[in-house]
Amino acid sequence: MSYILSIGPNGESAMATIEKRDIHDHQTAYRVRVRLRGYPEQTATFHRLTDARKWAQKTEADIREGRYFKTPEAKKHTLAETIDRYSETILPHKPKTKNAQTAQLQWWKDRIGDHLLFHVTPALITHCREILASEETERKIIRSHATVNRYLAVLSHLFTIAVKEWAWADENPFLKVTKMKEPRGRIRFLSDDERQRLLEVCQKSESEYLYLIVMLCLSTGARKMEVLGLQWKDIDLKREKIILYDTKNKEVRSLPLKGRALELMEKHEKVRRSEYVFPSKDGAKPVDIRTPWETALIKANITDFRFHDLRHSAASYLAMEGATLSEIAAVLGHKTMQMVKRYTHLTESHTANVVDRMNRKMFGGK
Repeated sequence: MSYILSIGPNGESAMATIEKRDIHDHQTAYRVRVRLRGYPEQTATFHRLTDARKWAQKTEADIREGRYFKTPEAKKHTLAETIDRYSETILPHKPKTKNAQTAQLQWWKDRIGDHLLFHVTPALITHCREILASEETERKIIRSHATVNRYLAVLSHLFTIAVKEWAWADENPFLKVTKMKEPRGRIRFLSDDERQRLLEVCQKSESEYLYLIVMLCLSTGARKMEVLGLQWKDIDLKREKIILYDTKNKEVRSLPLKGRALELMEKHEKVRRSEYVFPSKDGAKPVDIRTPWETALIKANITDFRFHDLRHSAASYLAMEGATLSEIAAVLGHKTMQMVKRYTHLTESHTANVVDRMNRKMFGGK
């Protein structure tokens, strides 16, 4: 670190410090801080030491001579600095998405982290969006449009925080960037034969919890992380229900626990060994079932099926058994009817029967 010290005409002291920083790809940046009594500290980052020194000297002179206009915060902070602050202060409060968003933010940091916030423009973001949508990931796959939009969303939220809470930026450039078009929500649910095959394979899985986890998702319509995160305090076997406190929409939701799922939970409760219903080996966190689940799909010869489709399956079964859309929404925990309209066609036969009964009673005939 090097220092530049100077004394003003009225005896006030000013010090500019220049700190050398290593960034990605063996590149170097120079962070300058100018401190002058009676004025707020000024900072800036440069790629060349000569530019850093010139800025420090000019900034000191301009402040003393009354010609200094404060540099916008967006010209002081790099995206990498902003990501670091966001990761330290915001991500810890987003436990469900922390891991995924940490990886997403690292992508942005590696790609354009050395850019000042001022230079993160809609055009640059659009260019990055195209790269995200076309490059292969470490798993040798191309990201879906939905995944690309998640990358855009996390950085957009970062800029929202930078604007509203930190005053590091004047506007969110993502507001001028179009999201990628996502396909309409699909409905993929297990046929009777597929369901039977899958459950049989899950019963024989090396994972002691997979069968019960799948049964709970199919019988209650709960989300994967809602089930995996269950603690015994959330289970009320006497009243035959599960209370979900940590839900996606932040509202407490009650799930009826009935039939085979209730029987399995009563049996499982007798061998509890952690506060979690489905604990990892050390009992400190929920179990990871990704590998057992993927293995089960292969053994059951079930294709084009995601774990979240268990939730769609539960909703579809409810629709085919005559549940109304409002009833399905209540079970799934949706605030609006929009998300359950995809199941409308499955309730048509039930609706037709209701209309038929009304016509017979009111008007007679066949």
